[in-house]
Amino acid sequence: MASLRKASPRLRNYFKQNYIPQVCEVLLCGLLVTCPQDPLRYLEEMIITIMKNGLESLLWDMCIDPAMKPKIRRLSETYLEQLFGLDDQLMTPELMIKACTFYTGRLVKTHFCSWKDLRISRTNEDEILPEKKERAINYNNFRLQKYVFHHWHSYVKARKEQLKDILLRIQQIFHYNKLINILIKWRDKARQKYQKRADELLLKHELQLRKWRNNIKYRRAGEEQVIPPEQNLLEDAFVGEIPECDISQLPERAVLQIFFYLSLRDVVTCGQVCHSWMSMTQIGSLWNHIDFSTVKNMITDKYIVSTLQRWRLNVLCLNFRGCLLRLKTMRSVGLCKNLQELNVSDCPTLTDESMRYISEGCSGVLYLNLSNTTITNRTMRLLPRHFHNLQNLSLAYCRKFTDKGLQYLNLGNGCHKLIYLDLSGCTQISVQGFRNIADSCSRIMHLTINDMPTLTDNCVKALVEKCPHITSVVFIGAPHISDCAFKALSTCNLKKIQFEGNKRITDACFKSIGKHYPNISHIYMVDCKRITDGSLKSLSSLKRLRVLNLANCVRIGDMGLQYFLDGPVRTRIRELNLSNCIQLGDASIVKLPECCPNLNYLSLRNCEYVTDIGIESIINIISLISVDLSGTSISNEGLMILSRHKKLKEVSLSECNKITNIGIQAFCKGILFLEHLDVSYCPQLSDELITALAIYCINLTSLNIAGCPKITDSAMEVLSAKCHYLHILDISGCVLLTDQILENLQIGCKQLRILKMRYCRHISKEAAEKMSSIVQQQEYSPNDPPLWFGYDCEGKPLREQQDTAPLTDTELTVKEPTYNSEEEVV
Repeated sequence: MASLRKASPRLRNYFKQNYIPQVCEVLLCGLLVTCPQDPLRYLEEMIITIMKNGLESLLWDMCIDPAMKPKIRRLSETYLEQLFGLDDQLMTPELMIKACTFYTGRLVKTHFCSWKDLRISRTNEDEILPEKKERAINYNNFRLQKYVFHHWHSYVKARKEQLKDILLRIQQIFHYNKLINILIKWRDKARQKYQKRADELLLKHELQLRKWRNNIKYRRAGEEQVIPPEQNLLEDAFVGEIPECDISQLPERAVLQIFFYLSLRDVVTCGQVCHSWMSMTQIGSLWNHIDFSTVKNMITDKYIVSTLQRWRLNVLCLNFRGCLLRLKTMRSVGLCKNLQELNVSDCPTLTDESMRYISEGCSGVLYLNLSNTTITNRTMRLLPRHFHNLQNLSLAYCRKFTDKGLQYLNLGNGCHKLIYLDLSGCTQISVQGFRNIADSCSRIMHLTINDMPTLTDNCVKALVEKCPHITSVVFIGAPHISDCAFKALSTCNLKKIQFEGNKRITDACFKSIGKHYPNISHIYMVDCKRITDGSLKSLSSLKRLRVLNLANCVRIGDMGLQYFLDGPVRTRIRELNLSNCIQLGDASIVKLPECCPNLNYLSLRNCEYVTDIGIESIINIISLISVDLSGTSISNEGLMILSRHKKLKEVSLSECNKITNIGIQAFCKGILFLEHLDVSYCPQLSDELITALAIYCINLTSLNIAGCPKITDSAMEVLSAKCHYLHILDISGCVLLTDQILENLQIGCKQLRILKMRYCRHISKEAAEKMSSIVQQQEYSPNDPPLWFGYDCEGKPLREQQDTAPLTDTELTVKEPTYNSEEEVV
């Protein structure tokens, strides 16, 4: 290894790790002692032996024959002298003498030094002892100082921590007081701003009301209104001027978006304004969808024929619902070759012959509504022959076709693309008829069968056998459907179930739903009396449920709702309807904000155990936009709490006897974006309600004040002057209202579409007839309000004996005459 001292570390490590020097030593010793005749072969054999034994077991003489191994003394450190014959000179007398002399000298030196140290220590002990004492005293003082310093250090450290905590507490108090001052100033400023806004709204309300009354005054007098300049300045400051805008300069896309919101009558009226507006109404895309049902009482067959002939290539959707059409008009429908949607429901003049003309010309129809018509099996034969791409078919309340007519659906190309079918009210269909439907329309996905008392479990089983793609079923008014129908539907991937008025559905049905329908998103089980809390527990595992409607399921209570809210369904639910679940109370309602953060619609109608405590929890549901608290125990305090929810758009407070005008006023001040309000059958409310709505809720589109006898014409005048977006109004039972309100509504609420004024004895029949030509739907009755309204024809509360008196047979059979704008008023 001496020759490798200057080699690289890598080479040296290589030699050490692979035992290269040891291998060379073994082979060289074997050659020198054995002296074989064939050295190369000897080396090969020895290398194989070394490989078998391993490098770790190397010995210098392992390659030498045992008989030839030399005998070497233990004192020898090397075997080279033995190999070269120098073993006699290994230990000489001179070397022995030198070794003994060195050993003796070393021993004497060691003992002498030990004796010297011992002797000197004894002689110097008296001199060293004071020094040791001094060192001990110093050490003791140092230990004492260290002990005292340690205690002092701990005290100082604790004192510093205490002072630090005191300083932090002082800073917290300072910041707390600072925040209090900021919040006080912010609250005062917010109150000032709130009061300023309220004052501006009141001033704006007064100016608009004054302007409204002036307009009414001059309109009645037939003169033009002259407003003083100073009044104009005030009105401009608060109301603002409406900038002029010529919509004919807008792009065609924007014009279409505007005109799409207009009815056919409004579009025709717009075309008569000027030439530019006429050109806008002639855009072809505007006539893709034509709805004749809105003008069915005034339009003529001649206008329909001319319209369809002119726009026959553009028409994609036609709605003739309730129209009286002649055969010639139906022939013109056949000219619309690109027609895709056709609604001829409720058309009394529609016959099989009319459908023949339509089917021959409009073979591309995808949606066909024939509900409540007099079609027979002849029309059923036409459907598969001409409407090959039909996807949506409604035969509701068509009772003149039979099971054989349903068998015709399989003729020719058949109606195999049908995905939606409505057979509501078709009581003539038997089990065989449903088998015919299954044979003809196996791709049905959406099935609606309402008002069909003859529908049984066997009908559903016959349909499901060959229609495995059904995803939604609607069985309203089918009392003979039971849990067996749901077992049959387990083969389908249902996503929507709707039942109503069924007394045979039990908790076993919901267990089946929770087990077999993991993708279900909508469940409507209304008025199913046998459903209990166990049903909600079964539904808690549905992760995709969005809508749950269990209205009128009176056995459901707080325990069932708590089971439901404990499951994974709670975070996905969007709509929850628990109306008339009379056992529900605040105990389960308080969990809704935490468990249902995405809830949008909540109905607790007639849950009388829900109080202001539950209302305080409901306002924490940030996503809530609609809530129904009718018939609950909410009071004015609850209304004030509810007003803190700024996103509410629809609120129902019907039959809430604890609320007054004060609570309603506070509620209206907070909910500025309210669109729907129902305060019907709250006889304690008066004109102050309407005034608050007119001041703060001018975006109101639907208002129900039925059963509020204290409402007068002056309040309705204010409503007409401010709420110009009102679409739906119910004033039934407002016995103090007169014909004046109808005139005000015609002027102020031009978007009014539905008007209900039953039991309004001071509104004349002539005024109601005039109003019926303006709105789309109207209900009118001049009779006195029934006893269950709780007051007489003058709005005075009935006495207790009258309230509790049983109704006579004549009172039970009295029917109020109702006028509807869709029917002719005699």
